[in-house]
Amino acid sequence: MTTYISVAQVDALLGANWTTEDKKPRAVLMANTWLTNLGLPVFDPVPDDVVQAGAEVAMEAAAGRIYGSKETGVTEKSVSAVGVSSSKSFSESSRTISAGESFALALLAHYLGSGQVKVVRG
Repeated sequence: MTTYISVAQVDALLGANWTTEDKKPRAVLMANTWLTNLGLPVFDPVPDDVVQAGAEVAMEAAAGRIYGSKETGVTEKSVSAVGVSSSKSFSESSRTISAGESFALALLAHYLGSGQVKVVRG
């Protein structure tokens, strides 16, 4: 995992009260994992917009809105007798993207691109 942000950076951007002290390390760990899983490049130094995106995701993680539990399995089941009928519906584990996560993705859009690389021959 790449480290894009630190607790100190999130505190500087969002103020020290963005969450309780005991939640900060795990929230920043989750934000760094989230950023790493996007396939961002390794930066040196990390650009301000990536740090800001990480801070937004850390705040969402501290509030329990990133990497939350997912519901899977059967959500509906019906059985009928005489005419012999059976039906099941399964959850697809969808989730809502939080406002902070959506904002972070907007900040990172130009790094994520379309997967195409411009080749210049000289």
